[in-house]
Amino acid sequence: MADLLKEFLGNDLGATAIEYGLIAALVSIAAVVAFGATGETILEAFSGITEDFCTAIGKDYELTDDGNGSCS
Repeated sequence: MADLLKEFLGNDLGATAIEYGLIAALVSIAAVVAFGATGETILEAFSGITEDFCTAIGKDYELTDDGNGSCS
């Protein structure tokens, strides 16, 4: 019985899988936080590009509160 307990406590086959799972969870949390933090910046960047295109063709760009915009 003591040998069986020693073998069970010494077995680390599942430890690597758990470690990789924890690493994957941390990477995904970091990605969600990073994408959430840059979301508004990306919207502003694309709005600026769209405004430049509208100005180039002689139109005015209007951005609504819900994030939609158009050249008019």
